[in-house]
Amino acid sequence: MTRLARAYPVSPLSTILGDLVDLQEATFRLLEARQVSATNRSLYLLAGAVSGMLAKASHDVGQPQAAMTQARTAYICADNAGHDGLKIWTRGLQSMIAYWAGRHREAVQYAELGAEPAQRVHGTAKTWLLAQEARSWAVLGAAEQAESAIIRADEARERIEPDELDEFGGILTFTRPRQLYYAADARIWVDGGFLRAEETATEAIAAYEHATVDERSFSDEAGARADQALARLTGGNLEGAVEALRPVLDLPADQRIAGIIASANRVHTALRSGPAAETTAARDLQQEIEAFSAVSAAAALR
Repeated sequence: MTRLARAYPVSPLSTILGDLVDLQEATFRLLEARQVSATNRSLYLLAGAVSGMLAKASHDVGQPQAAMTQARTAYICADNAGHDGLKIWTRGLQSMIAYWAGRHREAVQYAELGAEPAQRVHGTAKTWLLAQEARSWAVLGAAEQAESAIIRADEARERIEPDELDEFGGILTFTRPRQLYYAADARIWVDGGFLRAEETATEAIAAYEHATVDERSFSDEAGARADQALARLTGGNLEGAVEALRPVLDLPADQRIAGIIASANRVHTALRSGPAAETTAARDLQQEIEAFSAVSAAAALR
């Protein structure tokens, strides 16, 4: 589990998906064999974590319904394990899936569902839940609620007590660079907040560039760069937006997961308006984004 959790944020999905499926099948076979209760708790924790990772995999290939089904399985396992940390992590996952599927009020609802167990734990899953709540409020135009959640996420970061999920690491923990990306992703939606969004996105990118291998994530770093590009574009800096998005557009096809494509397409949408909309540079960037989006990570799994 530790190997797969730590490989997920830095590896193409095609290289680990088979192992994730095999691990899920193995854990459920053991649960069906009715192991002793002490073992059951560990198995349910393992089954819940790997089901959550498979939910993320379905999300990454643009299948939100399958992702939510796997996430519900993960939550049931978390409940059977009596593991509040995994419950919170799964609510954050469900909120994230709904957020990228455009179901923003549902995203807020899932974040709020995690609030009760979050009172009892201090692992990084709590910080993730609050960071995800922030950008869910932001996309709905609720700037005050979004900033409040960002502040509460910062406060939760100061009181972290790592749990079993944090020991697994990788996709099952929530790093400081990732938290900065989520804050930028929230602030990008705030009217007139593009300067602060660019500042936070730049901070996130710098944090990723100086992060250890265990803290890296090609997808969230790409998201931060897309937010930086969008903020610059909102401020009228087309050249800076092109520069910010270049590392994203250079990603190989097997790393072009759904969230990265969606982030790039936000920039594409923004290019349709503003003083630079009819320039050759804007049209060229739109064409690059369209070509980038046409070949996704999902194709590598066919």
